[in-house]
This record gives sequence, C-alpha cells and structure tokens, in this order.
Amino acid sequence: MSMIHADRPRLRQVLDRLVAGDRGPGVVAEVRDGDDPPWFGAAGVADLETGRPRGPGEHFRIGSFTKAFVGTVVLGLAADGDLAMDAPVTTWLPGVVEEYFPGADAARITPRLLLNHTSGLPDAIPGQETPPAGEPGERFVYSKVNYNLAGMIVEAASGSTLAEQIDRRVAAPLGLTGTYLPAAGEGLRDPHARHYSGQDETGQETVRHDVTDADLSWAWAAGGMVSTTADLHRFLAALLGGRLLPPAQQKEMFTTVPTEGAGWVPGARYGLGVYSQRFPSGVTLWGGGGYIQGSMTYAMGDRQGSHALVANVNGDWGDFLGTCTDLFQAEFG
Repeated sequence: MSMIHADRPRLRQVLDRLVAGDRGPGVVAEVRDGDDPPWFGAAGVADLETGRPRGPGEHFRIGSFTKAFVGTVVLGLAADGDLAMDAPVTTWLPGVVEEYFPGADAARITPRLLLNHTSGLPDAIPGQETPPAGEPGERFVYSKVNYNLAGMIVEAASGSTLAEQIDRRVAAPLGLTGTYLPAAGEGLRDPHARHYSGQDETGQETVRHDVTDADLSWAWAAGGMVSTTADLHRFLAALLGGRLLPPAQQKEMFTTVPTEGAGWVPGARYGLGVYSQRFPSGVTLWGGGGYIQGSMTYAMGDRQGSHALVANVNGDWGDFLGTCTDLFQAEFG
C-alpha cells in the first residue's frame, strides 16, 4: 500500500506498479513544482525482514548523480582560478593516466574532456584492464575513470579532500545536512532504507542480498555519495537555477555533447556532470541518475529548476531506464 497524498494519481500508480512488478523492494518519490508544497510518495518496504515501509528523510546512495556534485566543484575551482578547464591532466597528475592506461595521450586530456566523457579513456572496473576507448575529444564514452581522475585533480588543485570541497562549495552553503561523500568504511546515516542487490561485487547476477553495510568507497567521485530526496531537490534547484556557479561556468556546465552510438541513455546529451534527456513524450529534462549496488536514484527537472522529481529505489535489479521513463512521464507527461 502506498504512503502518498491523494493527488498525482498517475505517479501514485507508477510507484505501486514498480513494487508490484518486482522492480525493487520499495520506492520513494518527491516532487517540487513552483511554490506548491512538496509532494512525497512511497510504496513498498525499507526493510524486507521487518516490513518497515519506506518514508521521508531516508539517506540512500545516489550513485552516478555524484558526478553533478563533482562537476560543480571542478567548475567552482576554475571560477576561482585554481585550475584551467583546458589544461592537460598532467598539470596535476603527472604520470598517473599513463601508468594505468599505457598508450593514452594524457597531454591531450583535460578536465573538460573528463567531465563530458570524451577523454578517450575506458569505463574500467577496479582490477580489470581495458583498452583505451578512443582519442581525446573524439566521442562520448561514459566512464567512471573520468570522474575519479577529476576527483584527484580537485584534491591536487585545492589542497584538500574531495569530500571537504563538496561540503564547502555545495552541501554547507545549501544546508544539505544529509549529503556527504562517505570515507572508506563509513556507513549510511540514520534514517535509511536497507539496500538490496541482485549482483555480486563484480556485477554478476547472484541471489538477492543485503548490501547496506557494504564498503562502496571505490565508487568515490564517480558514484560514492549519499543524500536524501529533500537535499537533492535543493541541490538540483540551485544548480539548474544558476545559484552555484558564475554565469561563465554555468554556461560551460550546460554545454553538451551528443551521446548517440555509445549505448547509453536514449535521447541524452551530456554536459559537465549533468545531462539532458528527451523522453518519448517529447519533454526534455535536466539532471541525472545513479545506479550503484543496492540503489537506483533519479533526479531531473525542467531547465529552470522550478519543477523537478527525485526518486530512489532501494534495490538494483529493476529496469533502470524503464523505471526512469515511467516515473518522469507520469509527472511531466
């Protein structure tokens, strides 16, 4: 049974259908639209053992939506003159790219190319060696490597940790008290839903199990952050509304590259940590999503940030793109 207001019947039906269709143990969704009061809805459970329902204020892993925070930090450092978006990564990380990817031309890879996934580096998984994906600037290839390198550049350019920069430049100014980049071994803060996975650590299908206490710090700048629906709404509104970056860097963040042919999100164009997505109904929204072991997160809104939906599923075996489409078409038509 849904814990939900009487309005937004289409979205309510989608939430119920997601749980009934076994796309996850539970789902929460929060909508903010102009000056209307926030709307919150939930279906399913936060804990499979106790049957505790999902509810507001829960902390959850946001996966790749971490990239929007990292992109904001990098552009903030650029605005302050602490780094140059088109300087080679060797300025801050001499020898690092070449060590892990022999043959890669690090002198032609820049922070901008890392953030828009056109660096030519592959989407490598820790412990696995993969060949370079292409030449710098040639084409879009979504890659965790890009953002973990960007996180390393942040630390080299700022002299502080990425977690401290996210807090100083984003979380603290916006009052995002439930948003943080966990350190190794640091768990989810209370309250939180249990996180369940149908995959093992290598991404292979396995018996569904509880991964709430798993150490996912390896995802780091590419997908390691934790947040809440309310915090993500506040961040998204500030980011889309131009309240986090000066105009020049704001323009850079929302300058996109095509993603066709990459086998990625249909109808998407990628900026510097955020992307636009054109849905089958014809509406185009901005923001991002996040898929990580035990959690699927969605955070997108109109270009002005006045109307947005944030949702989370506390399981990873559902159809990520299908769930995204169902949720946002129910709200935005």
